[in-house]
Amino acid sequence: MRRRDFIALLAGAATGWAQLARGQAKALPRVCLLTFDPQTMVATRFSGFFEGLRDLGYIDGRTIAIDVLSVDGQAERYPALATECLRRKADVIVVTTTPGAQAAKNVTTATPIVLIGLGDPVGTGLVDSLARPSGNVTGLSQMAPELAAKRLALLREMAPQISRVLVLTYLADPIAPPQIRQLEAAAKGMGIQLLVQNIRTAEDLPAAFDAGTKGKAQGLVTTGESIFVVNRQRVVELAARHKLPAVYPLRLVADAGGLMSYDSVRPDLHRRAATYVDKILKGAKPAALPIEQPTKFELVINLKTAKAMGLTVPPQMLARADEVIE
Repeated sequence: MRRRDFIALLAGAATGWAQLARGQAKALPRVCLLTFDPQTMVATRFSGFFEGLRDLGYIDGRTIAIDVLSVDGQAERYPALATECLRRKADVIVVTTTPGAQAAKNVTTATPIVLIGLGDPVGTGLVDSLARPSGNVTGLSQMAPELAAKRLALLREMAPQISRVLVLTYLADPIAPPQIRQLEAAAKGMGIQLLVQNIRTAEDLPAAFDAGTKGKAQGLVTTGESIFVVNRQRVVELAARHKLPAVYPLRLVADAGGLMSYDSVRPDLHRRAATYVDKILKGAKPAALPIEQPTKFELVINLKTAKAMGLTVPPQMLARADEVIE
């Protein structure tokens, strides 16, 4: 072979390899994770999801492309970021909040949407039913309303004298009102008066606790929206300052110093969400994938916080706790 022919052959091969490389890059499936949480919290809070993807062979940048888009606590940004997911040609949109899911559903009826563990997808209109979601939405539910009543019962068990409870809620999220209704029904049966404070931004928290003090609140419950997880350190500090025994929806808050938490085992839910992404990328239709509900729940008690508040945790509660933080 003549030298110039050989050089031309190499040049042609190099061009072909470059085109192949570009084609492979374009062929990577793309997932857009749409979340309320700051970017700095995502890897920790949703570690189960990313671990689940890795266990299934999805490595970011090699076998899959993962875009994390955060509204950074500003829910009004959801529509714009949902549109951005489509602009980036996401094959699947994964959502961590109900407002995020609603925004995604409003901008697309074609791109599959996977719920990573939301409150009430039927009651908030995301799907027709858990068994047959229909449309392009499927994933995991966390059963938030039912758990709200259980948490109030746990608070009463921890501090039997409680008759007035401060409730922090974020009514901008559609999962909040059903939880408030459940709390009100449970409170009525227990003879407890609720002092409900709607939190719009983190700056509302001090005033809400002050209102609780004026209303002679003796305990604290929060509903299960992400704003209370993102601002968990501030909530815990204010609860300690106002000497309010509290129960929270996520163990991350108990880990941060909250008195106790009762919730589904979130890492399990998040890991299961990864299997939905896998099935969809392999051709499954969201409408054919029933929405799963949690089967495992955990009670976490922070004994260090209880001692600091002068509380004696009932022995039966300690015996039932899945984890005690000392």
